[in-house]
Amino acid sequence: MVLKNKNILVGVTGGIAAYKAAELVSTLRKRDANVRVIMTKSAAEFVTPVTFQTLSGFPVRHELFTDWSKNFIPHIENALWADAVAIVPATANIIGKVAQGIADDLLSTTVMACEAPVLFAPAMNERMFKNPIVQRNIKTLKDLGYYFIEPAEGRLACGEVGKGRLAEIDTILWHLENVLSKKDFAGIKVLVTAGGTQEPIDPVRYISNRSSGKMGYGLAEALSQRGAEVALISAPTELKAPYGVELIKVETAREMYQACMERFDGVNMVIKCAAVADFEPADYSGEKIKKDIGFEYIKLKRTPDILSQMGRLKSHQFLIGFCAESQNLEERAKRKLKEKNLDLIVANDITKNIFGSDTTSIVIIDASNNKLMYDGISKKEAAHFILDAAIKKYRKRMEQED
Repeated sequence: MVLKNKNILVGVTGGIAAYKAAELVSTLRKRDANVRVIMTKSAAEFVTPVTFQTLSGFPVRHELFTDWSKNFIPHIENALWADAVAIVPATANIIGKVAQGIADDLLSTTVMACEAPVLFAPAMNERMFKNPIVQRNIKTLKDLGYYFIEPAEGRLACGEVGKGRLAEIDTILWHLENVLSKKDFAGIKVLVTAGGTQEPIDPVRYISNRSSGKMGYGLAEALSQRGAEVALISAPTELKAPYGVELIKVETAREMYQACMERFDGVNMVIKCAAVADFEPADYSGEKIKKDIGFEYIKLKRTPDILSQMGRLKSHQFLIGFCAESQNLEERAKRKLKEKNLDLIVANDITKNIFGSDTTSIVIIDASNNKLMYDGISKKEAAHFILDAAIKKYRKRMEQED
């Protein structure tokens, strides 16, 4: 959602990781960003301009003195067009040029003329990256407000192992979204829960649900990009921890309850997105239950109701809950909103196969019964719609309390 209709200028320089820039361009287009590519002459030795032209849908620029006209000066026009510039990969050469104010090709002159955020994603041999001159140039650029995406560690093109690999494409995308995001949650501490808890029956079996954690993780990531200080309490998932988020791993409802209560007093907002099991086995077997012994039923007991407890204890906290239902969606969501003393609730229609999916349908309802409905949207989009509604209500409440 952040990248949709944004103008992203990708600068490709002469390193072996240039081929990965093609994946970046392709992914940006899939996220509905407008993309232009500038290549250095050295970059064209690794990947042909035709590749990037095909992926971006726009002619690739690489000559400083080509296609000039009265109304089109390439480095000025591109600098004015861009909402953000990503130099991927960024070699020691381009880092040094920009740090010293050298503008002798299309990419370096464009950067000099650009007032939009510029991100460098270095990729080079570890010795080159650690060279004091390169590190000095990086520090100079950081001090001037340029952004750097740390290279990863691993096997390098030269065969050595060390720090110098181009950062993962997902990491580069996160940084792009971060610099383009409004910082309306700056200074706000938010606790997010995600995933489906697992309640053990014996050492190998447990009771759980179909929650993938994608919605909660999407909210945590979006909050981080929008400036919040985020703690994510997560039940087991297959998801990668969002960049810039404190991750607290738990398994059971009781562990999640304890982790939430430990942090509740210190946060401004809670988004209770986790699918916490309502019941747990009353009797845990320390040994695996053998099938020849078996059991006709499992005796259950209620797990702690984390959201109800938060609703009873809240003072300054802004509390958001989730409600997943297969029928009477809005009616049950409104009841839960009132009974648990919530400020906002997000209702999911589970008949639309939202579990494990990248898409969802939501209804956002506030304490005044105002509602917003979004159908068939991505969970990344849903995260921002939820946060838009939350920050509006949160700011209004803060103003009333002042």
